[in-house]
Amino acid sequence: MPVSHDLYQDLGCKKEEIEQKRSEDPKLDSLLNKYFTVDQEVVDAEDAKSLSDDDLKKLKEKRLFAKEQIVAQLNGQPLTGQ
Repeated sequence: MPVSHDLYQDLGCKKEEIEQKRSEDPKLDSLLNKYFTVDQEVVDAEDAKSLSDDDLKKLKEKRLFAKEQIVAQLNGQPLTGQ
């Protein structure tokens, strides 16, 4: 059964740290919401096997881009694109 990525582990931060920063930064909050929505879409698609390999790959790329935006926001260097 597919499972969500552990974003906090990927970021090398504790959940509490990110949640604190999230409460102080509306942009970060928005990016995290976007990431978790796309992550759930990936998990659902993998579980249901409802997407073609190409479509699943695109969805995973979208999740990766969302994570890259979060990293950039945490580092004070917002990304642009997509």
